[in-house]
Amino acid sequence: MDKKIELIRRWLGNGAINIFGIQFSGKDTLGVPLAKDLGANFISSGDIVRMAAAGHDDTNIQKAAQISNSGELTPTDHFKKLIVPYLEDKRLSGRPLVLDSVGRWHGEEETVMSALNIGGHPLKAVLILNIPEAEVWRRWELVKESRNGGRADDKTKERVQHRLDEFRNKTLPVISYYRARNYTISIDATGSIEETYHQVVDKLADFASK
Repeated sequence: MDKKIELIRRWLGNGAINIFGIQFSGKDTLGVPLAKDLGANFISSGDIVRMAAAGHDDTNIQKAAQISNSGELTPTDHFKKLIVPYLEDKRLSGRPLVLDSVGRWHGEEETVMSALNIGGHPLKAVLILNIPEAEVWRRWELVKESRNGGRADDKTKERVQHRLDEFRNKTLPVISYYRARNYTISIDATGSIEETYHQVVDKLADFASK
């Protein structure tokens, strides 16, 4: 494992890995430890929007945060205003990036890639975490029964279904875009966190060796 991580780190340099997957596929759960092992910054577009809103009086930014919290995708004009400057920020230079579904709306792909290039973090790979919808609902039931109850936009069945519809209608075309350009690595995320993480490392190492 350590040798494969080192191989990935050398191949990645200061580049970026973007992770996509349906709800409850484990993007944060896998992305955070991957970023740690690679010495990378972990970035979620939703977190960026919410952080910007917390310290900003701009009505449009506040609206973007409300949209993000509702489980809907941030409109592209707000996305560009908030996310693009963040990705281009030179204060992120010197370390690679692991992104949690940054650019989930078809048509944002080139904007993301351009901003990453300007920031010195060229996109190197896109991980696709695959689970069936039946597994989404099984994991949602487990989260719902836990003490913390999950995210605000996971509270009701209707909100979860809305997010699934958003993924199907708006994000699957994004994945197709990256797949056509040979960036994608498909991951079976139905197993345990440990099993899936080992698969991520194995497949990234194979991808890096090509």
